[in-house]
Amino acid sequence: MAETTYTCIVCPRGCRITVAGEPGAVASDLVVSGEGCRRGRDYVLAEHTHPMRTLTTTVAIEGAPLRRLAVQSTAPVPRELLRECLAQVNAVQVTAPVRMGDVIVADVCGTGVDVVAARDVAAG
Repeated sequence: MAETTYTCIVCPRGCRITVAGEPGAVASDLVVSGEGCRRGRDYVLAEHTHPMRTLTTTVAIEGAPLRRLAVQSTAPVPRELLRECLAQVNAVQVTAPVRMGDVIVADVCGTGVDVVAARDVAAG
């Protein structure tokens, strides 16, 4: 049985947690050791079975003093779709003004997650 060790990032303790079992396996088939709390166990099981990442990047913006607009996903997206999501978002160009929270890309890559503006940018 394969073992993978993770450093937990849920709290400042940084526990070294070991998971015995194949990545992508059902959580009930895995053996977890070294967790200092329930949240750490939940984090490592999620990371081992189906890793998710928050998408943060920039898009081109016209009509503004800035050349790029910071954007972020409203929820994590599957790690295996991260590059595809980035490609879809990077193909977008917006026009100022933009308000923080404006949807820049709806339902990125069919994940059900929107990518929104991370700040206000006035025209000018």
